Amino acid sequence: MNRTLRYFLLFGFLFLALTGIFNMFNNPNPKMEPIRYDEFVTALDEGKVDSAELQPMQLVYEVKGTMKGYEEGESFITNIPMDDQNVLNKISDLAKEGHEFSYEKAPETSMFASFFMGLLPFIIIIILFFFLLNQAQGGGGGGRMMNFGKSKAKLHTDEAKKVSFNDVAGADEEKQELVEVVDFLKDARKFEKIGARIPKGVLLVGPPGTGKTLLARAVAGEAGVPFFSISGSDFVEMFVGVGASRVRDLFETAKKNSPCIIFIDEIDAVGRQRGAGVGGGHDEREQTLNQLLVEMDGFEGNEGIIIIAATNREDVLDPALLRPGRFDRRITVGVPDVRGREAVLKVHARNKPLDESVNLQAIAQRTPGFSGADLENLLNEAALVAARRGKLKIDMADVDEGMDRVIAGPAKTTRVISEKERTTVAHHEAGHVVIGLTLDDARVVHKVTIIPRGRAGGYAVMLPKEDRGLQTKNELLDQIAGLLGGRVAEDIMFGDVSTGAHNDFQQATGIARAMVTEYGMSDLIGPVQFSQEQSQVFLGRDIGGGNSYSQEVAATIDAEVQRILKEQYERTRTILTERKELLQLIAETLLEEETLDREQILHLEEHGTLPERAYDQRDAIEETAIDADERPVEETIVEDVPTDGSLPEPKSIREAKERDEIERPNDEVDQSVDPIDRPSQKDESSDKS
Repeated sequence: MNRTLRYFLLFGFLFLALTGIFNMFNNPNPKMEPIRYDEFVTALDEGKVDSAELQPMQLVYEVKGTMKGYEEGESFITNIPMDDQNVLNKISDLAKEGHEFSYEKAPETSMFASFFMGLLPFIIIIILFFFLLNQAQGGGGGGRMMNFGKSKAKLHTDEAKKVSFNDVAGADEEKQELVEVVDFLKDARKFEKIGARIPKGVLLVGPPGTGKTLLARAVAGEAGVPFFSISGSDFVEMFVGVGASRVRDLFETAKKNSPCIIFIDEIDAVGRQRGAGVGGGHDEREQTLNQLLVEMDGFEGNEGIIIIAATNREDVLDPALLRPGRFDRRITVGVPDVRGREAVLKVHARNKPLDESVNLQAIAQRTPGFSGADLENLLNEAALVAARRGKLKIDMADVDEGMDRVIAGPAKTTRVISEKERTTVAHHEAGHVVIGLTLDDARVVHKVTIIPRGRAGGYAVMLPKEDRGLQTKNELLDQIAGLLGGRVAEDIMFGDVSTGAHNDFQQATGIARAMVTEYGMSDLIGPVQFSQEQSQVFLGRDIGGGNSYSQEVAATIDAEVQRILKEQYERTRTILTERKELLQLIAETLLEEETLDREQILHLEEHGTLPERAYDQRDAIEETAIDADERPVEETIVEDVPTDGSLPEPKSIREAKERDEIERPNDEVDQSVDPIDRPSQKDESSDKS
């Protein structure tokens, strides 16, 4: 029975019930006086009844009529038994004599029919009750109004949608850890022979988009056992006790289907530390967490049940949830390295026709810091661009355009920009490029453009030479110098500066402060760590924290940060003054070509001219109707020139997704896409590129 029919029947029953109640209590004639049966018989014998109408009802006759002395419009009503033949015969005789008496003989009905008619209202009420009860608790729906204590976990059995480990790339070590879980479910004797115990729980930790949920889906596809998936937020409701009841119901269902796997996505929604709230500790979420802890490792065993959970906020999880016996194994799923990125690109390129010009290895080298989701999005954008251009295959030009859209957003080809503003942006970007070409430890210049995209007026993509987990002091100083290159170039070429370096300074100051307070790279202060643990504030646990150093030390830290920035500013000025001709050449070429790639930049530096292009990117951009949202990419800083005066803050995809207000980052920090800020203006058409 579909939902529409059920609701139709429900409202039909309610209408009939309300109609019956209304007719039962409603008196259509307010002047009709009810009288007793004996009063009617006495009046009938005395001849006081002027008129009467008998209507057969259930087991009785309903009598309506008038008596002598009644005013016009007044009447009486009463009931007489159907088996009172004396009264019925007298009324029949009066009717034959011409009096106003009408008498309709009651139809002959069986005793069963009479009994059924009496029970019919009760039958309707019982049917309606069970219908409402089924609506509240039946059908497996998660949105029923009384279905509070039932688990919302979904059992995955669809063979067509199964994901295997072959669909997971760029996470070989993480995949191997989960392969052991699948092997145990398939052949437990292999581990039991040597006394091994499979982990009861596996916690997947990592930033968004790295494939935590995909790994869990692959386990579901490979294990060949029931796989239950549920979100952490599905446990918690506004009613007390609902979450704990759902936890119990989930594990009871899992025990009936053992061996099986339970996957809890975003477990931080239910597993946050207890007692860390501002308004008191004991609440519905904590009751749910307590029940989850008991079910995972309490007095009752859960043999054959393996729990896999995913989160990107491990720092807020309760320690009792993380201890061995509950989550024995913690797997960190990070962004892939260059080989991993190439493998991920191959997976996502399976169903996409690629031209021979597409080099997945080169794309992987140009996308450090990209997560698996970012790479999938890149190829999808490239496919959309190729479709708009009417192509049958995706070529490298489409991939370049897709990458630009992922990094900086859609191109604003119709934006009107003054020549002065374009010139300022071109020299600003050229300053970043020259510093990148000059310093040995600076980022490699991949691409620079003054074409507006999204909120960015222009940007330079600066890639690290290789994937590295550590950075030296010289590398950090060179990175600061690269960030300051845009402002110094404006100062040298025009003798005036713009607001375009706002985010440059923000990034550079952050690096300099980290060198002093976190990395111990200040000769004056020494190898001391001053800053607090770098994590998001978590309610009552962190809200009362403060600095662990005095005001005098804080002043010294500020002085050291200023010293580092001033030294690198002067160092950058010296470099750009010495290479002013190259700075001017790159800026003039940018004004003419608008976009330069690494090959062109190196050719300009060596020969002073541009090489022959395989295709004109400006024409390619104009062919494409680009009107899409901005998509920030991890460790990619975009040259941002906002029109509303707002300035971007996130430095990575991870930060951008964790913050409520996402604005375009700036300049080359990591795989830096260098932006230039412009003053706040109401008319967006006057923004810089």
